[in-house]
Amino acid sequence: MNSGKRRRKICRFCENSINYIDYKDERMMRRFITERGKIIPRRISGNCARHQRKLTQAIKRGRHMAILAYASESFR
Repeated sequence: MNSGKRRRKICRFCENSINYIDYKDERMMRRFITERGKIIPRRISGNCARHQRKLTQAIKRGRHMAILAYASESFR
């Protein structure tokens, strides 16, 4: 069985040395949003705290500029 040792998730942004998360990059941000439009938490996505804060801010800006939806269309 599993002995409890898990590989630590690596922050995708640190790995690729990305400092600025662009709110206009819809395809990248869709990876971090669930089907219902919720932001995926840090413990699941594997982001570091700094990049999770920047990602959250970028998603909120994208929603405000109507690039991303607040909730999916088919959720009703």
